[in-house]
Amino acid sequence: MPLFVISGVPASGKTTVGRLLAARLDRAVCVPGDAIRAMVVSGRADMRPAAGEAELRQLVLRYQGALAVAAVYLDAGFDAVVEDVIIGPVLREFLALVPVPETHLVFLDPGAAVVAERDRRRSKTAYGDHWDVGDLRDVLRLETPRLGLWVDTTELSAEQTVDLILSDLGASRVALSRPSPQAAPQPRSGPPH
Repeated sequence: MPLFVISGVPASGKTTVGRLLAARLDRAVCVPGDAIRAMVVSGRADMRPAAGEAELRQLVLRYQGALAVAAVYLDAGFDAVVEDVIIGPVLREFLALVPVPETHLVFLDPGAAVVAERDRRRSKTAYGDHWDVGDLRDVLRLETPRLGLWVDTTELSAEQTVDLILSDLGASRVALSRPSPQAAPQPRSGPPH
């Protein structure tokens, strides 16, 4: 069963594309990172510019939670779509947590003006006091390893984006290297000398 990961900056269309993609698959779930984040009722340490270890630990914990939910459904024969903001060097940590040997990794990268307009139209806003569209797009474009499929969705609808993703699954496929399992110690025959 395939695991799709949809990433990009806030307001890039991850949730809409993730849900539409899951709807186009035969049996699929969509696991939004925001839903995992919202499970933390008290003690939440949200990511902010110049965030510290506590914020980074909770971000990685959110990724672990989303991938754990995805793994339950993958094991039951569903395809899974995980969508979240997974940009910058933390992408490597995320990929190390992926429970399958390969994933379809897609980055949505619309222009800054489109992101800002989408954010203004949402009930929740990601930009303003803490984040700047340009700064986060720089993290995406300059600090994120160029793996998987990168899509400039400035001129694409969500449906067209899903069509593009499904038209060439090889473009988004990322094989993940896993450490080889260590040989289990062999039982000894007889007492030690």
